[in-house]
Amino acid sequence: MSCTKDDDEAVITETTKSKISPDKTTIVLDKNNPDNVALNVTWSKSTFDLPVVYTQQLQFAIKGKSFKDASTMEATNSPIAFTHKQLNNIALSLGASTNAAAEIEVRLRTLVGAAPFYSEVITLTITPYLLGPVYNYTDLYLIGDATSAGWTNTTANTNFLPLQKTATAGIYSYTGYFAQGEFKMIKTPGSWDPQYGLGSPGTLSTSGGSGNIPVAAAGYYKLSINTTALTYTLVSVPAPSTTYTTISMIGTASGDWNTDLDLQKSTFDPHIWVKKNVAMNSGEFKFRANHDWGTSWGVAQEFFGVAAVGGANIPLATAFHYDVYFNDITGEYSVIPVF
Repeated sequence: MSCTKDDDEAVITETTKSKISPDKTTIVLDKNNPDNVALNVTWSKSTFDLPVVYTQQLQFAIKGKSFKDASTMEATNSPIAFTHKQLNNIALSLGASTNAAAEIEVRLRTLVGAAPFYSEVITLTITPYLLGPVYNYTDLYLIGDATSAGWTNTTANTNFLPLQKTATAGIYSYTGYFAQGEFKMIKTPGSWDPQYGLGSPGTLSTSGGSGNIPVAAAGYYKLSINTTALTYTLVSVPAPSTTYTTISMIGTASGDWNTDLDLQKSTFDPHIWVKKNVAMNSGEFKFRANHDWGTSWGVAQEFFGVAAVGGANIPLATAFHYDVYFNDITGEYSVIPVF
């Protein structure tokens, strides 16, 4: 017996092209008012001759690069407001020079499956500033009654814990204690946009109506997520067998090599250590246990990584205020600038 396959596929036609409209095209960014709105971008959606499911993204790129190495962000609601700080980070991540006008192109990309449709390109003239380190990473934080933060999504909540970044964009993990309950992930404490919640078991949704990811029983788990593929796994791991009285930073970046700067042990998970909004210097440091060199962690990687016992000093290039997180189960750490 044999069967044949019908290879006819529907051809989707864009009947109305999407449009974008910034409220200004020349912006001098203000380091003294980083949280003020610098730019509003309004857009109209594409329409198609067939019913389709699609996602929309705003893309920024240096003019003339044909959007190579573009900065891309999900576009869910129109208009979208960019603060001076957000636009500054985008401009610097694209390679714009500080205190110099840069021509940056912006467009709306509509994805129907893997097929892209683009709006016309608008050119912005943006003058960025340098205030603190150039930090080209996106952090995600746990929220929910299964996590340290609970469901209190405000900037005053100091219990948010970040997922661990990797060298591959969109790949994150978190190893630690989860209470019985539910959780999601958000990009910015105090905001639900964007959020990553349950689409279906094993898949993530970024919609405002996404579900909560359940934790059936309290315990230690490894959460792995892929924000590009919108997938996740949550796997039970053994409870740690070693506990520490103190974990500290020591080195020229945190003070000097003779003085320990203690981190605070999480009251939710005794293997997570935090130091919020700490002034750090340009220099190097390590983490160590119980104010002793018998157990220390380090690796020659700035901002985040997996520190090895007895590893190299952790570098920090720019003096600034940072939130510091250390996981004594895995040796993972994050040093996140407080802009």
